[in-house]
Amino acid sequence: MAIIQDWKIRSTTAQCGLTDKTFEDGEDFYTCIFDDPESDGFIRKDYSVESWCRVRGEGPQPFSFWRSTFKAPETEVDHKRIDDTSVEGMLRRFIEEDDSRTEHARYILALMLERKKSLLPTDSKMMEDRKLLFYEHADNGDVFIVADPGLKLDEIEEVQREVAELLAREEAGARGELLP
Repeated sequence: MAIIQDWKIRSTTAQCGLTDKTFEDGEDFYTCIFDDPESDGFIRKDYSVESWCRVRGEGPQPFSFWRSTFKAPETEVDHKRIDDTSVEGMLRRFIEEDDSRTEHARYILALMLERKKSLLPTDSKMMEDRKLLFYEHADNGDVFIVADPGLKLDEIEEVQREVAELLAREEAGARGELLP
């Protein structure tokens, strides 16, 4: 599915896409995901509530949008420091690598993070023959788009086992151990 292959995790710019005004801590704003005709993917734009009211009916309409509250970062998030062996680190890496063989694992990892309330579901949209799930990171506002592979009940257990094995291998590798 070409439309999400160009999607990488997008962080908020912490400012309005119309006025360039920096968001204040606790300020509500709108995150909008637009089709990007140049890349056949998506782009993210954030708007203050006032600006969103002005631009909502004009120009191209967003593919998806939701209201969020800006949280001023306590410290800069260093994505490279997120442990690659963690569930979040693995999901970030799989999204960046964009290997179709990890599609099922990405879905299960996103569900695990949703259950832990690290990822907040914001929207879902049907695109061609599949459902796209939109998540916002609870701490830093990063947007994740994950395809729902439409796993059948009898497939979920196998994928969960594969993900558990991947996590175990990653953790063992980080400790310098080899697993069979």
